[in-house]
Amino acid sequence: MLPELSWLDVLARLVVAGVLAGAIGTEREIREREAGLRTHLLVGVGAALFTIVSAYAWTDFNFSSRDGVTYDPTRIAAQIVTGIGFLGAGAIIRHGLSVRGLTTAASLWVVAAIGMAAGAGYYSGAIIATVVVLVSLWPLRIIAYRIFERIRPGELRLEVELRSNESPSVLLEPLESRGVEVRAFEVEDARDRRRVALEVRVEQARPESVTADLMRLEPVLAVRWDT
Repeated sequence: MLPELSWLDVLARLVVAGVLAGAIGTEREIREREAGLRTHLLVGVGAALFTIVSAYAWTDFNFSSRDGVTYDPTRIAAQIVTGIGFLGAGAIIRHGLSVRGLTTAASLWVVAAIGMAAGAGYYSGAIIATVVVLVSLWPLRIIAYRIFERIRPGELRLEVELRSNESPSVLLEPLESRGVEVRAFEVEDARDRRRVALEVRVEQARPESVTADLMRLEPVLAVRWDT
């Protein structure tokens, strides 16, 4: 006899999956990553629904090993792990000089697992995993950056938005005056502005000081360090 699930149970599991996945998606949305709130929420709810369908949607069917008709509640849910790989691959893109989206792809993968846990009614596992993910995406990222910044060479990615048709050469003098070595850069023209992505090596200068110097330049619209 297959287990049955009431409408309230289904609603509760989908809501929990949506809230937990949305919490992770909100962090990605705040940091303006490739997949944000809506994408993570949809992945979490979809994974939960697939799990519910896989385990509870076949009560009207007659399964009998004697007749050769077997029932495997994990078969549909197992495909979530494979399917989420394609969505994660879409979040990984080459942006300027570097590859971005690896962390976002991993967060989508974990959100799918959280959705599966919520869909199976394993709320404690889903909540604990969500807390671990949020800690790793926010406080742990800052702590790890401060620790490894002292160990590895100060190679960072700097993104600057200039007024349309402005030359990136205006950035070189203030960077060099701070002792910042520009190792490579790439220019991308948008409709009303020009984006310059620079791979820089920072030895002594503080990123905050470099940002202040660049923002004093009239052609500069915005400055962001990608850590």
